[in-house]
Amino acid sequence: MNSPEPSDTQRFSDTQRISVTQRLSVLRPDSIRNKILVFAVLATLLPSLATAWFSYLETKRSLTAKATEELLSVSTQAAREVDLWIKERRYDLRVFASSYEVTENLERLPREGSKAVRSGRPYQHLTDYLRSVHERFVDYEELLIVGPSGRVVASSSEHPDAVVLPPDWPAHMRDNQLVLGAPYWNAAIKRPEILVSVPIAAAGAKSLGAFTARVNLHSLTATLKHFAPGESGQVYLMKEDGSLIVSSRDSSATVMTLRYSREATMSQLANEGRPLEFRNVMGEKVLGSMRGVPGLDWIVVAEIPSTEVFSQLRHLRDVMLLIVVGMLAVAGGLGYALGLFIVRPLDRLTRGAAKVAGGDLDVDLPVESGGEVAYLTEVFNNMVSRLRAGRGELERQSVTDHLTGLSNRRRMMESLENEVLRSRRLEHNFAVLIADVDHFKQYNDTHGHPAGDEVLKQVAAVLREAIRDVDFVARYGGEEFFILLPEIKASGAVILAERIRQLLAQQTSAGGPVTLSFGVAEFPVNGESGEALIAAADGALYEAKRAGRNRVAVSRATGPVRAADQ
Repeated sequence: MNSPEPSDTQRFSDTQRISVTQRLSVLRPDSIRNKILVFAVLATLLPSLATAWFSYLETKRSLTAKATEELLSVSTQAAREVDLWIKERRYDLRVFASSYEVTENLERLPREGSKAVRSGRPYQHLTDYLRSVHERFVDYEELLIVGPSGRVVASSSEHPDAVVLPPDWPAHMRDNQLVLGAPYWNAAIKRPEILVSVPIAAAGAKSLGAFTARVNLHSLTATLKHFAPGESGQVYLMKEDGSLIVSSRDSSATVMTLRYSREATMSQLANEGRPLEFRNVMGEKVLGSMRGVPGLDWIVVAEIPSTEVFSQLRHLRDVMLLIVVGMLAVAGGLGYALGLFIVRPLDRLTRGAAKVAGGDLDVDLPVESGGEVAYLTEVFNNMVSRLRAGRGELERQSVTDHLTGLSNRRRMMESLENEVLRSRRLEHNFAVLIADVDHFKQYNDTHGHPAGDEVLKQVAAVLREAIRDVDFVARYGGEEFFILLPEIKASGAVILAERIRQLLAQQTSAGGPVTLSFGVAEFPVNGESGEALIAAADGALYEAKRAGRNRVAVSRATGPVRAADQ
């Protein structure tokens, strides 16, 4: 819900308030003046040697903290990227495996005993599909279909190599829906690879084998290189036994022969990724962090040579000595700078208040210091948070039916138009249902409006229970309800309507059984706009009413509307 633009009078009033606040900060600077005096005296009286020593220690601590923070961030982000990389491969393979070309042609392959015959039209269709997918996805060196016995049934390569999956791969695939082989170096193409497999399931959850890909791990090198810390730091990807897979510098057969000591690996993992000093695979002393990749037996190692971490210390030490020498000369300027630093939170608070006065509630001021200013900032943030919550509640109420808790007609039309645009762009189908409570006026006249309200709440609860998470249900008006079913045709909508009728039949109410009549329309068969679909479904609903109620009617693309008692 958009806030109205402030008028010129309001802007002038806000400017006056800001000006008054700034004058007050100058006329009554008691606590600020005291702080400036304290800092100025301390800066003048601190002995030069003590300041230098303190600066040296702080610089060393700062460098260590900076390297630690960078390593923690790098190891965490790199592990997350590797996890996303694996998930993308799994998603791609699941999409490939669920294709009609795979499941249908795999079931049609002729067999000699338990072995599939690599000939005939189904085999050719499988091979053509694998090659077509392989040409579009360069990360996959080869795509294969492996039968339940572990034999290669079809491949995108003319001369497929043997596939070696773990002995328990069928059981592991049933549990995790994914099988990863051991990373290896492909000497023929000079690249690291790994076998990734997902199950191929037919109707009835029958396993037809595994959709397997030889995945090029070279892309992980580029990913790790993006996260390499410092100037000469590295990021490795290794297995739990310490053997390396790829590094941020290169991916080679030599890298895959290197191995971290098990003691260093276990010590790092037990330390929950906090950086420690240890010897890396090349024997160099480094500051490093190890982080496990979620759901895999892989570990990300981020390291920076210790010499690089503290190389700036000597240079910064000399700089600090020069700063100490000039500290007395800049004491006055330092006091002024401190004054600005202390006043800055007040300036932020003033600017934040001006934004809120202008209707912008996306304000969250940082609380950086203590005292009165910090307390005032916290109160201000709390006030803005309450205003945001109030606005959010008003927006929610504006699109929610207060009786049933479902979305109202306004939100319904927004969702329907959005789905029309999406399905038109993707050339997909979707269905809509309009449901009407049978004899609702008679029910109200007999049992009273409070009982009728309870019936509407009961119907709303049944509709919520029956639909999917991606579906949308709203109160259309009165005793009518609207259901939007993305990626569903009219036949699927009829099945859902029958399920709703069955669930409603199991409910009990004070006035006896409650039934619904349904009208079904499908995009784009019955209309290419939201209004057209509503009109088509509404027409089918009235046909269901005329046919005797408590039934489902499906709108037709041409000809009269057909009503069917389901």
